[in-house]
Amino acid sequence: MPFNPKTYEPAPAKKVAFLGLGVMGYPMAGHLHSAGHQICVYNRTAAKSAAFGAQFAGATHGSTPAAAVKDADIVFCCVGNDDDLRSVMLGSSGALAAMKKGAILVDHTTASANVARELYAAAKAAGLHFVDAPVSGGQAGAENGLLTVMCGGDQAAFDAVQPTAMAFSRAFTRMGEAGAGQLTKMVNQICIAGLVQGLSEAVAFGQKAGLDVNLVLDVIGKGAAQSWQLDNRGKTMVADKFDFGFAVDWMRKDLGLVLDEAKRNGARLPVTALVDQFYADVQQMGGKRWDTSSLIKRLR
Repeated sequence: MPFNPKTYEPAPAKKVAFLGLGVMGYPMAGHLHSAGHQICVYNRTAAKSAAFGAQFAGATHGSTPAAAVKDADIVFCCVGNDDDLRSVMLGSSGALAAMKKGAILVDHTTASANVARELYAAAKAAGLHFVDAPVSGGQAGAENGLLTVMCGGDQAAFDAVQPTAMAFSRAFTRMGEAGAGQLTKMVNQICIAGLVQGLSEAVAFGQKAGLDVNLVLDVIGKGAAQSWQLDNRGKTMVADKFDFGFAVDWMRKDLGLVLDEAKRNGARLPVTALVDQFYADVQQMGGKRWDTSSLIKRLR
């Protein structure tokens, strides 16, 4: 797996566990190891855990979540969705059953605010602490240790984990009580959905108008139209390249969480709902694993 070491601020060495070694979790765990923390990992596919141990000397792995977390001061987790999260947290082989009293669970999964509150309560009942901490920055951010992390939970638990989590973070910020991290990530995805659709329309329009769109992007990127999406995805959209980045399937999962939450809180999200359907079109075109910037495919 790609991994780019970063310069670390000194932090006290901890015993940590990491559950879930996907495209985000693997490099995040690698940064914890490189920062000097003693780490035990778990992954549903055991071969990934073995590969991690081979790449990072001294790392160990557990055959179950419970086995991986039993000695940890802090347990980090990054899996797919609410159901995946419950499967590694709950039950006799789940993390909550085996964590030592007072340990802190930090969940980086993009999940619902409801499951964050549910696991916060379950952790409290077990004498543990829980912080929901979804991330933004994508695979590149994870590999470079420059993720933006949005957290919900008790102040004391947040303060205890922040120095350790800076191994893979550019910013690690408490947004409020349990669930606030997940709600902040939803705001993030609402912003991205609208920005990518707008950028797609702009690039497609420029191409139809016969402009040198790469030059156009250079010019407007120095003005009010500048954004991360324009800087990092504009020219790859012009080149029709989408075999990287944050997959359409993942974005649709996230937007589903957003739209479900909006039904509960009464927020009106007409553009987000429309872009979600546009992503469904991209899936039908065979783009389930394409980057989210592939929205432009619908316009060509």
